[in-house]
Amino acid sequence: MDEQSVRAALEHYIRHSAAGDEDRASEIYHEDAVLEFPQSGERFEGVANFREWRREYPAQVDLEIVRVRGRDDFWVVEVRARYDGGPWMYGPAVYEFRGDRVSRETIYVGEAWEAPGWRARWRAAP
Repeated sequence: MDEQSVRAALEHYIRHSAAGDEDRASEIYHEDAVLEFPQSGERFEGVANFREWRREYPAQVDLEIVRVRGRDDFWVVEVRARYDGGPWMYGPAVYEFRGDRVSRETIYVGEAWEAPGWRARWRAAP
């Protein structure tokens, strides 16, 4: 896999999931893919299991890709997510590929915070 292919796969997921088409969105996964949320301790084995709860998700989720980094079959994607138009949350999602599809996805999400003023003099310009 290369960065362009990874980005294309994730944009496919985002586009179809936002349209409510979880079948098409889930095409990026192998049938035996694993999805993990370390913060909640959840692990879902098999795309059929997490595709179904994603169909029932009780909020509108907006996702944006910030940055893609990695090589071969291991990629870290910085993402922004918000729920029902709320504040953006940030985190990395770790993707392991087998061939051209995702075999494991590990998602971390955290709230944004205001940068403290005391360290401003050392910050790089945006």
